[in-house]
Amino acid sequence: MTRRERTTAEPDTLLLEDPAPAVVPTGGAAAGTPEGPTTSPPRRPSRLGIVGAFVVAVVVAAVLAAVHLTQGTADVGALDLLRLVTGGEGVDQTVAVLVASRVPRLLAGLLLGVALGVAGAVLQSVARNPLASPDTLAVNAGAYLSVVVVAAFGVSVPFYLQGGIAFAGGLVAAGLVLVLARGGADGPTRLVLAGSAIMLALHSLTTVLLVLFEQETIGLFAWGSGSIVQSGTRTVTLATPVVVVGVLAALVLARRLDLLGLGDDAATVLGVDVRRTRVVAVLVAVLLAAIAVTVAGPVGFVGLAAPVVARLVARRVPGLGRHVLLLPFAAVTGVVVVLGADVLLRLLLPGTLSIAVPTGIVTTVLGATLLVWLARRLRDSGPASSRGGHGALSRPRSRRAVLVVVVVLSAAVAAAAVAGLLLGDRVVLLGDVANWWTGAAGRHLTFVLDQRFPRVLAALLAGAALALAGTIVQAVCRNPLAEPSLLGVTSGAGLGAVTMILLVPGVGIWPMSAAAVVGAFAVFGLVYGLSYRGGLSSDRLVLIGIGAQAGVMALITLLVVVVAPWDVNLALTWLSGSTYGRTLEQLVPVAAALVVLTPLTAVLRRDLDVLALDDDTPRVLGIALDRTRLLLLGVAALLTAAAVCAIGALAFVGLVAPHAARALVGARHARVVPVAMLLGALLVSVADTLGRVVIAPGQIPAGLGTALLGAPYFVYLLWRSRGRGA
Repeated sequence: MTRRERTTAEPDTLLLEDPAPAVVPTGGAAAGTPEGPTTSPPRRPSRLGIVGAFVVAVVVAAVLAAVHLTQGTADVGALDLLRLVTGGEGVDQTVAVLVASRVPRLLAGLLLGVALGVAGAVLQSVARNPLASPDTLAVNAGAYLSVVVVAAFGVSVPFYLQGGIAFAGGLVAAGLVLVLARGGADGPTRLVLAGSAIMLALHSLTTVLLVLFEQETIGLFAWGSGSIVQSGTRTVTLATPVVVVGVLAALVLARRLDLLGLGDDAATVLGVDVRRTRVVAVLVAVLLAAIAVTVAGPVGFVGLAAPVVARLVARRVPGLGRHVLLLPFAAVTGVVVVLGADVLLRLLLPGTLSIAVPTGIVTTVLGATLLVWLARRLRDSGPASSRGGHGALSRPRSRRAVLVVVVVLSAAVAAAAVAGLLLGDRVVLLGDVANWWTGAAGRHLTFVLDQRFPRVLAALLAGAALALAGTIVQAVCRNPLAEPSLLGVTSGAGLGAVTMILLVPGVGIWPMSAAAVVGAFAVFGLVYGLSYRGGLSSDRLVLIGIGAQAGVMALITLLVVVVAPWDVNLALTWLSGSTYGRTLEQLVPVAAALVVLTPLTAVLRRDLDVLALDDDTPRVLGIALDRTRLLLLGVAALLTAAAVCAIGALAFVGLVAPHAARALVGARHARVVPVAMLLGALLVSVADTLGRVVIAPGQIPAGLGTALLGAPYFVYLLWRSRGRGA
């Protein structure tokens, strides 16, 4: 039979139907509070169907493996492999090529497919959420950070110790995400948002280490996307026993995972220790994911795609949904996903590029596409998901209180600007700044302040633009946890700008700005179009945006690795959001965008107030809902693209500033907009100044500082709103 997976907080977020026993709770399964059982006619397991499904999957994997062995840079093809089997001439060269590179790469693909397929299936069952995976639960990000830390500090450790460190990092990350999302009980949107926040914070820490320890971490940028290229079989040989133990442990838990799908109460009645089962299952899944990261880096979205495909097949094959069969089937499906992605990669990029480009880029693009498809299946109760505006939770503030806030923040922004001019690898005095302003300073001092002034101005303008864009996005989406980067706008602008920088060296600011705007609107248009299904659902918009962001970031990595593998640090610094080397000319687009779009937003402030409430009120008041939404989101995309041109990709500014502004002055956008812009400017300016001071003369990009400052606040928001859905 089939079962609909639902939760108390998100009753309409069905994405998949998983096979389960005949008596199943209709609601509250994830929260452990079933509202009542329903019975549907059981379907007898189909042995022929189960055997057929496994045979087809194994045959496909075998064909892909055979094709995989024929691909590579050496002149060894299918005929050479056939001669090897039949004992013909030229066997020695064929054996040498196979042993040196092709067989180790194939074995790594097999190992990763099995490990990530089983890990993803276990996590989805534990969270009762088809979007749970080592990627969305930040397991891969935590494990990858641990590996980079070891490499950055030049510590040489044995393979198993490195795997243990990766396991610890992945476990901490996954535990935090599951706690914030109540084990997945608050619905898929909240789970993915929590995972995205933790993953972005960990990625920021990783990028800091890659930038600061460039020599010690050479090659880890591309490896961070997941590469199954191996120089021998030693690593795979060491990892295989760990994967075997993890898979066997998962199979031991199979029966308990079946019962866990009935709901916490039902499973407890049937003798299952729910808490212990969840803990052990998460440990097993994290172990498998961590060993995969240790072998090949974080190969993206295999742990999401393989179990989802396996469950889709299980819906049509009675009996295959039992975990004792589903887990091995997910393992084989994982092998098909990894080998299929690697075969496709080497078909599209023959020669040495197939070695340089990580396989994880292809799996991430495929997995992001699958995430978008799953998000489009998200159900809502009407034309748009409406749970009440976020402004409803904000208390009104008096005019005096608002004035005090504005004055204090204005003074803080001014102080931050002055501090940005004074502090750095060389500290200057206020008198020096005054002399520089009047043109009376010395040559050296003039050189220093001529560099700092555009940087300080870039931080202020970009922060204000991103805060304004975030305010608009949160109001339109009616989701205080949304921001431009979560809708794919930031990554789209980054793709356009990076493409122009790498393909046209020395390009001017206006062509780069145009490319960033085109990229931002292309991704935004794609996300908006896919999200609009008889109306705009906030949850669907955010999930599709996150999928688009992951896919576009993978394309950026591909572009960097293919076009400029020798200049990875430059791309890393720019993608992290940096004010380094900025000139006044480069700030013209963001300044122009603020001058034009801020008054437009002020004119539409009442529309923002109404849109933040629900869908019905705007229609009653005569507001063209869809047209106004599209106009405002277009304004947000323009602001984001302009900010990306000025300072690169910044994280969390568009999330933290609007939310903090509402907490300070209430929900009315006439007050929120100026306060949010001041907070955004302050956040980026402080992050930039700290980045120039903390490790002077070295520098930490401003975007990494905003991520490290904003991520804890985002985690606090998720923690405070636990149990209230996304």
